[in-house]
Amino acid sequence: MAEIHDHQRAAEWFKHVCRDVHGRLDGLDEGALASYIPELARVDPDHFAIAAMTVAGRSANEGDCDQTFTIQSISKLLMYGLALETHGRDEVLKRAGVAPTGDPFNSIKLDEAHRRAPNPMVNSGAIAIASMVEGDDLAARREVVLALFERYLGRRPEVDEAVLASETVAGNRNRAIGYLLLNEGIITDRVEETLDLYFMQCSILVTAVDLAVIGAAIANHGVHPMTGQQVVAPQVSRDMLTVALTCGMYDYAGEWAYTVGIPAKSGVGGGIVGMIPDVGGIAVYSPRLDAHGNSVRGIRVFEELSEEFDLHVFDADRPWRRNT
Repeated sequence: MAEIHDHQRAAEWFKHVCRDVHGRLDGLDEGALASYIPELARVDPDHFAIAAMTVAGRSANEGDCDQTFTIQSISKLLMYGLALETHGRDEVLKRAGVAPTGDPFNSIKLDEAHRRAPNPMVNSGAIAIASMVEGDDLAARREVVLALFERYLGRRPEVDEAVLASETVAGNRNRAIGYLLLNEGIITDRVEETLDLYFMQCSILVTAVDLAVIGAAIANHGVHPMTGQQVVAPQVSRDMLTVALTCGMYDYAGEWAYTVGIPAKSGVGGGIVGMIPDVGGIAVYSPRLDAHGNSVRGIRVFEELSEEFDLHVFDADRPWRRNT
């Protein structure tokens, strides 16, 4: 794409391309719903939204952008940031490393050499990170998590109680992971309480617009694009972006980094949030998933936008800069 110097023209062109991409991919019906969580199998598979938010607060929305859905594994990225802020890098690295695994996100497998979960974006790492949330009981720890999301969303988050109940009933594999973490000394107590907290964080309701705002805040060195508040420290947002690029797309992360080149995190609820440093956040919601657990339409949207706008973080002539 030829370099665009006028940011207003760039924004209008981006909206035009999003509208075009949405229209062309709206009929794509490949993939399947996440049926292993019964409540997720009930959602409308045709929902489709694309949302973007720049670090300067400009937005572009197309499709079902007001439709709520559960954040699922995208919550892992925010929780990782919370753990880094609360406990520091060294303590977090004792529980979860930063190495991509190539294994499915729900693999019951640990980094045996370092006696920790491989990274915070797979379930074992996310449960280990959830165990680090402080509080005297589950209610207090839930409040910490909800307050974290409120910083990003600008409102009190809601939990989908039906999905939470479904996650809890269907969560035996995660229970196995939790007790494996206990056995290895990665979690030391309150396993069931931590699992309840993990199921809850995954059941928080968001929209594609919410994800775009979250992505923009992380891409903006932790500064919220709408309020200007520092919602996460710059050094923490850097670590979040790094792990998102290397581990955020499940066992598809390597190919994603190679072809799309945008730090991102996906969830089996159908959401993907991408974070372009100093530019903003892009989010897609479409609940049909591929074999990796990533939104089929979401992957296609990011591939096309990355190519059209030279968004790969290693592109030599990225036309987008900080004042977008």
